[in-house]
Amino acid sequence: MQDTSATSPGPGSRSQSTVNVQPPASTVSGSALAPPPSKTGPSPAPAHLKPKVPNVQRMRRIISEDPEWTLAIVPLLTELCIQHIVKNFENNPILKQLLPEHQQKVLSHLPPDLPLTVTANLIEDESYWHRCCVKRWPVCHVAKHGGSWKRMFFERHLEGLLKLFIPGTTDPNVILDLLPLCGNYVRRIQVDQFLPPVRLPTPPQSEDQSDSGSEGEGNEPEKDHYQLETLVAGLKHLEELDLVYGVKDCGMNFEWNLFLFTFRDCQSLAATIKACHTLKIFRLTRSKVDDDKARILIRSLLDHPALEELDLSHNLIGDRGARAAAKLLSHSRLRVLSLANNQIRAPGAQSLAHAVAHNTNLVSLNLRLNCIEDEGGQAIAHALETNKCLTTLHLGGNELSEPTATLLSQVLPMNTTLISLNLSCNRIGPDGGKQLLEGMLDNKTILEFDLRLSDVSQESEYLIGQALHANREAARQRTLNPGHFMSSITNTCPENSVV
Repeated sequence: MQDTSATSPGPGSRSQSTVNVQPPASTVSGSALAPPPSKTGPSPAPAHLKPKVPNVQRMRRIISEDPEWTLAIVPLLTELCIQHIVKNFENNPILKQLLPEHQQKVLSHLPPDLPLTVTANLIEDESYWHRCCVKRWPVCHVAKHGGSWKRMFFERHLEGLLKLFIPGTTDPNVILDLLPLCGNYVRRIQVDQFLPPVRLPTPPQSEDQSDSGSEGEGNEPEKDHYQLETLVAGLKHLEELDLVYGVKDCGMNFEWNLFLFTFRDCQSLAATIKACHTLKIFRLTRSKVDDDKARILIRSLLDHPALEELDLSHNLIGDRGARAAAKLLSHSRLRVLSLANNQIRAPGAQSLAHAVAHNTNLVSLNLRLNCIEDEGGQAIAHALETNKCLTTLHLGGNELSEPTATLLSQVLPMNTTLISLNLSCNRIGPDGGKQLLEGMLDNKTILEFDLRLSDVSQESEYLIGQALHANREAARQRTLNPGHFMSSITNTCPENSVV
């Protein structure tokens, strides 16, 4: 049998092979092929003895089985058009002209690494920006960005550029060119690193120069960071600014100058936040902000139309800075003020207490990890007698003792707005704890009271916890049955009682 290769299969047909089937010819002496019988023989041989002549034209088709073969179907014209649009989207973005169902097909096939100049102001589909975020960042908390994936992408993209910007080295247009693309979406900037300019090697000092000065003194003008004024001016919807002037992961290259917030930085930032009338939250933490710089910043926030939260925690602010913050409480609509872990003492706390006593907007005051002592703690306790809006007060770690607890025990029955009070890490003592317990027995509004590490007896802590549990249960019942609660108040009023 001799096989010949088959012709290639046509389009849309199974692979085929053609085989010539020929019987073996008889051999003579086991070697040569026998010649065909001569027509002129003495007598014809019988039919069953005649050798069969192979018919070269007779061929047999064998169709081989292909398990992966499927019938090819020509795609619809709309599918071909969608594929073409996706392939050429970067050079010819076509989207708005399509029907909604065709738009969704195009968006679902677009690669997430297209240039922002093409996609920023054209694509609003959240699923596309979801794919962009997930591909770029392994951890994505979209709830921190208002639940919008597009807003999250532009805010984190802008933050990444700011963290890596080196003054004098990086081209400012890298950030400014992004403004027309992200200006309508960025509402929050959170930057925990600002890189200083590249410092050239300092020349060797002469022998008569003293080495007693701390490292980095006298070099402040060289350490200005990226100025946010132009950027923030282009963000028309910016509401939150959270900044830290420092360097992360500096390793063995640590220098104190890397964490320096200069006066020029401060003045530029003050002008920036003053001009940003949409700003609601301003945080500047862990940046060595002292009294002078705090006064510059707070002065720019006086009479700010929208500011609601100010956080200057973990800095070097003292009494003068606290007095400036107290003045701000009287000239703004501030609702949250945090000055935790600073250097505020009794005079600064007294200034803040005077402002809190007459304030009608502030709901949260955080002064933990300062040193206001009993003189400052008693001033704040007196302010709670007249304040009708403060709900959260944190005085943990302020060297408070029994005199402050005694005055608070007298104030707690009168105050009806405070919900959370923190006196942890103080020196309240067993007697102070008993007095606070007496005040809590007549208070019906406080739901959280932290007295950890304050030398309060276990019995007082337990009984205060029982009073808090009763207040929480009453608050829960008021939430579940507001109508019944209001009717009970109405029935107990003197003008409605029957004599």
